[in-house]
Amino acid sequence: MKSLIHLWKALGYSLQGLRETIKHEISFRMELVVAIILIPIAIFLSTSVVSKVFLISSVLLVLIVELINSGIESTVNRISKEQHQLSKRAKDAGSAAVFTAFLNLIIVWCLILFDLISKNS
Repeated sequence: MKSLIHLWKALGYSLQGLRETIKHEISFRMELVVAIILIPIAIFLSTSVVSKVFLISSVLLVLIVELINSGIESTVNRISKEQHQLSKRAKDAGSAAVFTAFLNLIIVWCLILFDLISKNS
């Protein structure tokens, strides 16, 4: 029973984290819009299940990394508002992680769409 209570509370904290991130992070809201567009497209594309998994996972990865990046930024801002090289490095690394996830999304989508187009030509 304690495990179920723990899971229920964890779900609540996760949903609260999503709400707060949506409320305070414009970049996450924009990425969420992209996800709302791309995930249904991935589902309805005439590709294999494995390709659909890659397409959807690449989109979700961007959201996951953005959530982590938002956590890093909030933590750094909580510690201190003053400029510091280590704070900058942490924030820049988080930003680079989001960029890399986006790059991954673009590569996965381009490769799968190219394969789909070439098979239908």
